[in-house]
Amino acid sequence: MSSKNVHARWIDCSAVQRYSFREDHPFHPIRLSLTEDLLDACGALQPSYKLAPSAEGARDAVDMIHNPDYIGTAVALSEAAPPTAAQDLAEQYGLEEDGDTPYFPGMHDAALAIVQGSLTAAEAVMSGRTQHALHLGGGLHHAFRERGAGFCVYNDAACAISWIHRKYGAKVLYIDTDVHHGDGVQWSFYTEPDIFTYSIHETGKFLFPGSGFAHERGEGTGYGACLNIPVEPYTEDDSWLESFESGLDRVVRAFKPDVIVSQHGCDAHALDPLAHMHCSMRIYREMPRLIHRLAHDYADGRWIALGGGGYEHWHVVPRAWSLLWLEMSDHPLLRTIDALPNGGPLPPAWPRLAGAGRPADLPRTWLDDTASWAPMPRRAEITARNREIVAIALQHLG
Repeated sequence: MSSKNVHARWIDCSAVQRYSFREDHPFHPIRLSLTEDLLDACGALQPSYKLAPSAEGARDAVDMIHNPDYIGTAVALSEAAPPTAAQDLAEQYGLEEDGDTPYFPGMHDAALAIVQGSLTAAEAVMSGRTQHALHLGGGLHHAFRERGAGFCVYNDAACAISWIHRKYGAKVLYIDTDVHHGDGVQWSFYTEPDIFTYSIHETGKFLFPGSGFAHERGEGTGYGACLNIPVEPYTEDDSWLESFESGLDRVVRAFKPDVIVSQHGCDAHALDPLAHMHCSMRIYREMPRLIHRLAHDYADGRWIALGGGGYEHWHVVPRAWSLLWLEMSDHPLLRTIDALPNGGPLPPAWPRLAGAGRPADLPRTWLDDTASWAPMPRRAEITARNREIVAIALQHLG
């Protein structure tokens, strides 16, 4: 396959492996290694798909999104022995040692590498080099202009979106499927009418970051260019997908984007330890399928996808992110997955990686056998409440 015929690009994440807080931190780079290992075992990640990230423009993009004093502190805290003055400011900037986003040696360069990867994906699509690009190392959607938060130092998603809008004048639709609200991206563009932020997530009444309610719709000229679908705890597949599809369909028809940037945190799964959803792998097959179709129907196929959360490293993340890449690359394996019970078997040789915490009961099929799961006793009530929230959220759209 020649590079000219590759319609989807995989952005190399080797440098992102340096973005590691500590061995027992839930945001661990083993997620990326296990995903690539699974795709390699399937023969679904050929060298012709891979694209090395470029450093061009990354620091300028960070400067556009984050305050100079925050960046300067992050740089100082990245030293092997950070100055005392910088350590004294760590808590103010969300980077305290005992917090969710603790500083570590080399942090600035590692976080900058994530921005580089997301900008490379954006440039590959916007320049016409490819229709779709995936940077699983990206999707750090919680970082704010003035501080880090939620395992995120620099907001690569906001950096890429801002860069696309400034360089190409494009209308950008940002779709966030992480179980945690995409707050940092939303607030970065809350007054911008040409950047629409759409997020489905567990309601902030019960989950970090405590935002993303239906009444958050943008401000000033940006009013209406923001939509949040905060679903109830213990939402299952059918209600999650119904909420996601009904909201997104209205958004795309009303906004008419030039390009879609999507964030694919996969922590709404029932096994994820940091949320309260009861979804299965099915939603991670269906959401990329819908986004893919909408990208072709409304944005000439332009689709940039990023990673994000997901803290069940062995059972959930590799399968979810592999399904995303299979969809983006139109891999024929998807036809088998869609036809066989529970998606059919995973490659028997996977995983070839060993690691701390490797479980004995690894998944053996692409999708979950939900027939063996206990149903939620409040299913009808949860579904009805989610429909009410969607109706409220959509009131301001045409």
